[in-house]
Amino acid sequence: MFDYSLLHWTTFLTVAALLNLSPGPDIAFILGQTVRGGRKSGFAAMLGIWTGAFGHVLMAAAGLSVILATSAVAFSIVKWAGAAYLIWLGIAALRSDGGSFISDNVESSPDFSPIYKQGVFVGLLNPKVAVFFLAFLPQFVVAGAGPVWAQLFLHGCLIIIVAAFIEPPLVIAGDKLTATLRGNPRIGLWMDRSLGAIFIALGIRLALEER
Repeated sequence: MFDYSLLHWTTFLTVAALLNLSPGPDIAFILGQTVRGGRKSGFAAMLGIWTGAFGHVLMAAAGLSVILATSAVAFSIVKWAGAAYLIWLGIAALRSDGGSFISDNVESSPDFSPIYKQGVFVGLLNPKVAVFFLAFLPQFVVAGAGPVWAQLFLHGCLIIIVAAFIEPPLVIAGDKLTATLRGNPRIGLWMDRSLGAIFIALGIRLALEER
């Protein structure tokens, strides 16, 4: 079971790494929260994104992603919900006074569960991820290597594991690059505005995407 060639693993892991490095709502949310609240906020966002991605892995393994791939109505519902959520996050950032970037505020916010939950929703409410998993994972199903659902589940989980090697260094680097900027209210205001604009742009892009 799960008997794959070296070429299989090399190809899959290369594509998985490129997938995790590609820009999109997930990376933007993780880096945005890192800049806004520091390393712990970035890790909370990252774990939320991974949880949402794991939900897509479960759906792909169970075959539920087929619904999003074949039903225009289901795809549109999830797409518009995800776009609305990203735009809502963007508007909230635009309306902020920049205080979320002040260093003292980072230290006085030990509860990172809201950021984690937001990350889960950002990950789950992206139908392109579900459709991608449905189109991508089956390419690495090998006849005789095990049940199809088990192979889909394995490769889906490995994508998240690859992310565990790529995204934490990005969070740490992002935190170090912005640590000295958080004490400046004007820079904090600019960061909030920039983050808000990015989320709104990503929401609009998601809303305009077709299957």
